[in-house]
Amino acid sequence: MRRLLLILSLFLLSAPQAFAVLKIDVTQGHFDPMPIAVTDLASGGGEAQVGRDIARVVAADLERSGLFRPIDRGAFIEQVNAGFSIPRYTDWRQINAQALVTGTVQPAGPGKLKVAFRLWDIYGEQQIAGKEYNTLTQNWRRIAHLIADEIYGRLTGEGGYFDTRIVYVSETGSKKSRIKRLAIMDQDGENHKFLTNGRYLVLTPRFSPNTQEILYLSYAGGKPRVYLRDLQTGREESLGTFEGMSFAPRFNHNGQRMVMSIARGGNTEIYEMDLRSRQMKRLTNSPGIDTSPSYSPDGKRIVFNSDRGGSQQLYVMNSDGSGVKRISFGKGNYSTPVWSPRQDMIAFTKQTGGRFLIGVMRADGSGERSITEGWLVEGPTWAPNGRVLMFTRQDGGRARTRIYSIDVTGRFQREVLTPTEASDPAWSPLLPL
Repeated sequence: MRRLLLILSLFLLSAPQAFAVLKIDVTQGHFDPMPIAVTDLASGGGEAQVGRDIARVVAADLERSGLFRPIDRGAFIEQVNAGFSIPRYTDWRQINAQALVTGTVQPAGPGKLKVAFRLWDIYGEQQIAGKEYNTLTQNWRRIAHLIADEIYGRLTGEGGYFDTRIVYVSETGSKKSRIKRLAIMDQDGENHKFLTNGRYLVLTPRFSPNTQEILYLSYAGGKPRVYLRDLQTGREESLGTFEGMSFAPRFNHNGQRMVMSIARGGNTEIYEMDLRSRQMKRLTNSPGIDTSPSYSPDGKRIVFNSDRGGSQQLYVMNSDGSGVKRISFGKGNYSTPVWSPRQDMIAFTKQTGGRFLIGVMRADGSGERSITEGWLVEGPTWAPNGRVLMFTRQDGGRARTRIYSIDVTGRFQREVLTPTEASDPAWSPLLPL
């Protein structure tokens, strides 16, 4: 539905073609966030509050990334009223701003807005980005995320990730009588909505590549079944009743196939289903437990965990099941591997020495490192730019089960606020325009 509400009228505003500016080096051990000034979007009338709200969301997105430090508006010397007038660069340098965001919001017909922004390089004294959006008034928050993505991309050289959603499992009730519902929200926790009513246990939701469908496991009817849900219509369908217990389903890169684990007769193997023909294909054949499969972004390989070698380790195989190769060799048990959208790294959960940790390694198994640990941390999911992860965290005892985000360097860990306890997040790709 939200895809239909954004009127596709986006175009670049004029900007100099010099792009060698304001690059953030995110590889250093010590990093100071870039000071950036985000002004309220100027308005000639009743849209003033929308202009303030958009600026607030843009600043919050940038701050949560850990790479930017929005400057308090009380420190502004120049009060921007025109939106696109050339700023007084000296005034912004005095408050240590390295970049400045200005813009306008104007009516564009009944229930519609025209929103535009510009990004200024304060020390280079030039405009370096700008866009205009025509949209329905109710879409103002999404426009703010799109603007934040543009700014993030222009100043870091990385893709943005703010115009995305999170599907997760909402948890309420006592530990002995847990109610688990599917829920969905924007990446900043706003626009929250429950998708199921809690009558049946639900697990492992996963987005399709087009962001409009999710796969998940449900115990409706008393048996674990994989369901496909259309987020626009709310329509659900079972993908079949499989002989044995099925779990951990995931889409491939184009949404035409699904991979999952099925336990039959005490043996757990990985199977692939063609979602058009519903034909099944067995991919693994070992006496161990093979589970938690995840496709590479190009769909050519699958990473999974297996205890076929005696302990729970990570393996990679071709998407047809051939060429199985072990890639992890550390102490402890590895689980829930998931391939980065960049295809360069694999994130995973590891249990070792009584500790749980979230780690990453290269796709060939080299460069393994931990980015966070705790009494119980598990289930990483990647942002679409491959620089940020979300995961489930529980800190022991009666502590709440919560979702956290963290930069792939291990910095900038933050709780993602949800109305209930939460687990098993899945990050969507960037939303379609």
